[in-house]
Amino acid sequence: MSEALSHLRVIDLTRVRAGPTCVRQFADWGADVIKVEMPATIGDAFGFARDGSDFQNLQRNKRTITLNLKDERGVAVLKRLVRTADILVENFRPGVKNKLGIEYETLSKENPRLIYASISGFGQDGPYCDRAGFDQVAQGMGGLMWVTGLPGQGPVRAGIPVADLSAGLFAAIGILIALQERSVSGKGQWVQSSLLSAMVSMMDFQAARWLVESEIPEQAGNDHPTSMPTSVYPTSDGFVNIAAAGDAIYGRMCKALGIPELANHPDYATADLRSHNRVALNDAIAQRSKQHTSDELILLLNDAGVPCGPIYKMNEVFDDEQVRHLGMAVNVPRPGGENLRLVGPAIRLSRTPSQMKRAMGAPGEHNEEVLRELGYADSEIAALRLDEVI
Repeated sequence: MSEALSHLRVIDLTRVRAGPTCVRQFADWGADVIKVEMPATIGDAFGFARDGSDFQNLQRNKRTITLNLKDERGVAVLKRLVRTADILVENFRPGVKNKLGIEYETLSKENPRLIYASISGFGQDGPYCDRAGFDQVAQGMGGLMWVTGLPGQGPVRAGIPVADLSAGLFAAIGILIALQERSVSGKGQWVQSSLLSAMVSMMDFQAARWLVESEIPEQAGNDHPTSMPTSVYPTSDGFVNIAAAGDAIYGRMCKALGIPELANHPDYATADLRSHNRVALNDAIAQRSKQHTSDELILLLNDAGVPCGPIYKMNEVFDDEQVRHLGMAVNVPRPGGENLRLVGPAIRLSRTPSQMKRAMGAPGEHNEEVLRELGYADSEIAALRLDEVI
């Protein structure tokens, strides 16, 4: 495993996507992540096929134990595990962890250095705190769906679970901040993120347009909302993205496409004019772009210093030479010696790179291993198993 975070132990109480996304940031960099699942006799709350691509992509590099947290003996095991841990991540609804007796106030007494991270749909308090969180609901409430899609089309969801993923990443950032602060104070703390707050934060400049200028952003389709010409343009065999915002890049694009007169055209002389007159400008660019194949146009514009690129289907993404160079498809060992090909981390460290140690195995695969580490005797483990606590 990577040595970057090998000194940390993480307890993973999460399900679905936002929580596992957070924990994956630690698992890929060598932390000892122990995923706590429900015993098979109680059921599976994950909602994904265990051997499927989605589950495995989220859960790699973890050990797994089973605990019935509705049984006080299961909570006792968790508390003993907490005493050995640096981080605990959970995404129960706020009232659930209080009912189980595993909320921050209780577990921090077991380990004052514990960094306890909670990811929820709407926050740990407030009028919506008990509502169930769902990515698409947060996309709608955060404003993303009303700026996504073609003008006049009506709200459109993003093609990936942006709220889930960003809430998980924000939680991971919060944990890293808390770890750094703990190195000074010696104390843990409670880290919180939510799908709603993450989605509002991810709206970034679109949100700031309203807060500062009182502008309500609308759908702009494939056009950039404010910086034109940045859009999708046709070629003789497909489409490309061109991003020619700014006077200098816009001028280089016009020259490269053989339409230098557009650079100083009075309708397009400034950034505001290019944005206001985007329909006519896009049509003029399209008349030139479709005279080239996608490969020809990308080469032409890149040579001119104009940002551009292909628009891939997923099967094409991993065939791109730069994606291959970045190692974005990684092999994860599975039992029996075969490898599972999953999505690699977007971060590279020069001295302690991420490593893939294991795919996620069967629930409770590491029960005995972890419980023995905690000091449980084999007879105690057998009794816990017999009573369906593990």
